[in-house]
Amino acid sequence: MASSLAFEQAVAELTDAHERKTSLCAPFLSVISADCAVVSTFGSAFGAETVCASDPRAARFDEMQFDLGEGPGWASLSVRAPVSVHDLQSPAVALWPALLKAMDIDGVRGVSAFPLMLGTLMIGAVGLYTWNPGTLTEPEKVDAGMLASIVARQVLRRALTSRTVKTDSRDNESYSRRVVHQATGMVLAQLNLSAADALLIIHGHAFSNGRTVREVAADVVARRLDLSWMLDS
Repeated sequence: MASSLAFEQAVAELTDAHERKTSLCAPFLSVISADCAVVSTFGSAFGAETVCASDPRAARFDEMQFDLGEGPGWASLSVRAPVSVHDLQSPAVALWPALLKAMDIDGVRGVSAFPLMLGTLMIGAVGLYTWNPGTLTEPEKVDAGMLASIVARQVLRRALTSRTVKTDSRDNESYSRRVVHQATGMVLAQLNLSAADALLIIHGHAFSNGRTVREVAADVVARRLDLSWMLDS
C-alpha cells in the first residue's frame, strides 16, 4: 500500500482534476506499481473513448478493446468488480480470444481493471497494466478502487461539460431552477452527499437516459423517481 501522504496527494489531484484539467492517469501511477494507466468510457451512454492513457502501447490496447468489444475494461463493468489477470500471454488464459489474438507480442502482460460507476450508472473503467507478468497486491487493489470511485465522478463531470444534456424551452424558467434546487436538496439529504455530488447524480441520470434535468428533478420532487438506488453497493 502507498504511504498515507502519497495516497492523500493522489486523492487531492484526482478530486481537482476536472477543474484543473489535469491527468486522471498520473495519480494512479504515483501510488500503484503498474507500468501504465488508462481511463476509458464504455457503452452507449458515454461512448467508447480513451479519456487518458499514460503510454501509447496501453492506448492501443484500449483501442483493441473498443474495436473487439471484449477485454478487462468490458469485463470489470460486466461483473461490477475489479478484474485481474497475471499474464495475458499465459497458455492457461482462455479469456478474450479475439483480443489476445490481436495483441502485440511486446504489449500488455499483466492487467487490472476497475469499473467506473456511480451507483448503477456504468461509465467506464480504469486499466492498470504491466509489461511483465504481474498484478496488484491486495492493498494496492484497495487503493486503486478508492481512486477509481473519485475518477468516476470526474469522468462524468467531463462528459457533462463536453456534451449537450437534453433541454427544452422550460429549462431556463425560474420554476425549473427551483425544482432542480429542491430535487438536489432531497437527494443530498437522502444520500448524505454534498450538493455538488447530488446535482451530479441528477445530471448523470438525465444524460444517460436522454431526459432533461428538469424532467428528472420534477420526478424526484414528486417522488416518482427515487435516486437512492444510484449509490447502492
